[in-house]
Amino acid sequence: MSFIGSIGSFIMQPLYYAISVVLVGFHTVFGKLFGEASGAAWALSIVGLTIVIRAALIPLFVKQIKASRNMQLLQPQVKELQKKYGHDREKLAQETMALYKDAGTNPFASCMPILLQMPIFLALFRLLDHAAKRGDGRGILSDEKATQFAHSELFGVQISKTFIGADGDTGVMIMAAFFVLAMLVTTFTTQRQLMTKNMPESAMTGPYAQQQKMLLYVLPVVFAVGGVAFPIGVLIYWTVSNLWTMGQQFYVIRRNPAPGTPAFKAKQQRDQRKGIAPSADPSAATATEEAPPTHQRVQPKRQSKSQRKKNTGPNKNNP
Repeated sequence: MSFIGSIGSFIMQPLYYAISVVLVGFHTVFGKLFGEASGAAWALSIVGLTIVIRAALIPLFVKQIKASRNMQLLQPQVKELQKKYGHDREKLAQETMALYKDAGTNPFASCMPILLQMPIFLALFRLLDHAAKRGDGRGILSDEKATQFAHSELFGVQISKTFIGADGDTGVMIMAAFFVLAMLVTTFTTQRQLMTKNMPESAMTGPYAQQQKMLLYVLPVVFAVGGVAFPIGVLIYWTVSNLWTMGQQFYVIRRNPAPGTPAFKAKQQRDQRKGIAPSADPSAATATEEAPPTHQRVQPKRQSKSQRKKNTGPNKNNP
């Protein structure tokens, strides 16, 4: 067990240093404004750390949105494959993955920002947890700073405390419950925003839609159950991260919605009110291209009286 723990500690050391550098850097600034030992300085330092991390993950978030959008648009084709190869699971899986490959998307790409955040989240949790329980620093966070964090208070509540470790302290329980609830609501709202605003009707049924609906209700519950064991400082990080995600997703959906979605129609209406030519809906264009062409009767060219006589003259002379 100690050998495994040593390996884990070796892997986490770079993250401890990266997180502590940003955290201590912000604390140096906010400590001069609010006092080095104040909870406000440490809480704002955690907020600053969150913003830096999420700003660094913007390229991955853009890839996540594109991957999710492509997955939605491919759902009609996935359904056709399910009808065709529903009796052969292996063939269905092969054809589905080939479809994703040809479209340049990946069902796992939408999970990358969350997966990459988890080691950072774990490192922050252990960093703050060690500081709170033992007064031990990690990275460039000294033991003195760690002890200072452990005893710092925000509105009279130690931000190193947890809901289940409140020891009957009502203030700790109320603040921890507030951030757990905020974490739950922001997670649910972000996922629901994606489903109701940026999913076409064709994508609202099938396995992918069922997966999204399951995540809509499961993820908030998982975070809420786990959140009661997180220090308030970690809850601040996760809540701010969720708010960032919600705002960033709202901006992307509003500016670049997926075709055939309520958000796309809303953007067309906004463009019309501004006098901007609305963007064409590719789904509508596809339907137009597939529609059979209509043959119109060609009207005869108008001719003058002399031309008509000239054209009919030889016919009259024929016996």
